[in-house]
Amino acid sequence: MIELAIFSINFNRSNKKGMKAIMLGLGVAVFGLISCQKSEQISEFTGNQVTYALQPGSSYAVSGTATLKEKKDGSTVVLVDLSGTSGDAKYPVHLHLGDLSVAGAPVAALLSPLAANAGKSETNVAQLADETKIAYADFVKLKACIKVHLSDSGPSKDVILAAGNIGSAVSSPNGRAAVGVCSSN
Repeated sequence: MIELAIFSINFNRSNKKGMKAIMLGLGVAVFGLISCQKSEQISEFTGNQVTYALQPGSSYAVSGTATLKEKKDGSTVVLVDLSGTSGDAKYPVHLHLGDLSVAGAPVAALLSPLAANAGKSETNVAQLADETKIAYADFVKLKACIKVHLSDSGPSKDVILAAGNIGSAVSSPNGRAAVGVCSSN
């Protein structure tokens, strides 16, 4: 290495253009080595997930999916993705116990409001409304449904834009029969 440094100094004195070419070449080689290294993306998810259909719950032409994704810490990310929404509204999203046809089904968790312009809601759920801890493995076994409401107050709070059974409620015979009105508190 010492000899290389001496050669560089001597070479630099005799030919500045040649030295610039060598330095540029070394820079390109170093950049190439760095950029060729494999970059690892570290995910917070385990890869376990399940997706459920959300059907229109009223006269509005709104439908979509609810995807439950397991995080490495055991919690669940609930992603609601709807088509047929627009504007600046924020629609309340609830996880209800029981299948979607049950009127007045208790709210198990308040999920993040759905932004109408994007048609999306994302919520990390580690516990239910009653503060019971819930891991992904138990979440996907719940007999429950997800309902997206038109409003969080007034007469529109009982209007369901879209809903779908999740977990063990999916095998429920009521499936598409009807969407029960939520209890007003």
